[in-house]
Amino acid sequence: MTAPMVDWPADVHRVLSAAGVRQIAFVPDAGLTRLIAHCEADNAMRDVLLSNEAEGIPMLAGAWLGGERGALLMQSSGVGNVIAALSLAKACRFPLLAIVTMRGEWGEVNPWQVPMGSTSQAHLETGGVIVYLVRDAAEIGETVAAAAQLAFESQVQVAVLVSQRVIGAKAFVAVSG
Repeated sequence: MTAPMVDWPADVHRVLSAAGVRQIAFVPDAGLTRLIAHCEADNAMRDVLLSNEAEGIPMLAGAWLGGERGALLMQSSGVGNVIAALSLAKACRFPLLAIVTMRGEWGEVNPWQVPMGSTSQAHLETGGVIVYLVRDAAEIGETVAAAAQLAFESQVQVAVLVSQRVIGAKAFVAVSG
């Protein structure tokens, strides 16, 4: 008997909505496609396409100063891009809620993803971010809820790392010419 499929993107969208998140900053990522689509379809949320993950931190700082909650959605390969910007969130004590889909771990076939994927948690923690790693789709909703509460009520930086085991390893097929 197999476990029922969990629609974690829908769960996370419901949690973000219930937490009062109104701005979503993101860099497109296949692992986040369905979550981004839920957020884009939600008239109460403003989705902001970023050209670089680091743009999301000052954008969310502005949202917070304007009285709105936001979240940053990105892939682990973008963690390196936000390291310097994390000092803004830390020094100014504004909350940061990030949802990070992981690469470079479970079943990875792209060697370029391994260095950042294998060190994302350590980089974020060194930057003062509290990190929750989720390896089971059934736990993502409650984990994001706890992270949102911690971030917004305590004005700290929290990231939920969604394991590649949950989103699935990408398969690359060699094309012969």
